[in-house]
Amino acid sequence: MKSLKTFLKEKRKLAGLTQLEFAERAGVALTVIRKIEQGKENLNVEKVNHVLSMFGHSLAPVANKDIEKKQHKDDENC
Repeated sequence: MKSLKTFLKEKRKLAGLTQLEFAERAGVALTVIRKIEQGKENLNVEKVNHVLSMFGHSLAPVANKDIEKKQHKDDENC
């Protein structure tokens, strides 16, 4: 399972956008994109969801057991 910072950075680069270009298109400050991509923990959920919506995603709660199941399944497939 990818971290938020990895997911966003990969999507942004696949779109061929710099951090500044992405921030402008997403309608957020450049610092928001930088904080997400640096893995900062003190993020505004509303702004993160606004950024993720550019790729058709949003933050949602997931049970830890579901994450562990997914990671175990991924490990078996390697």
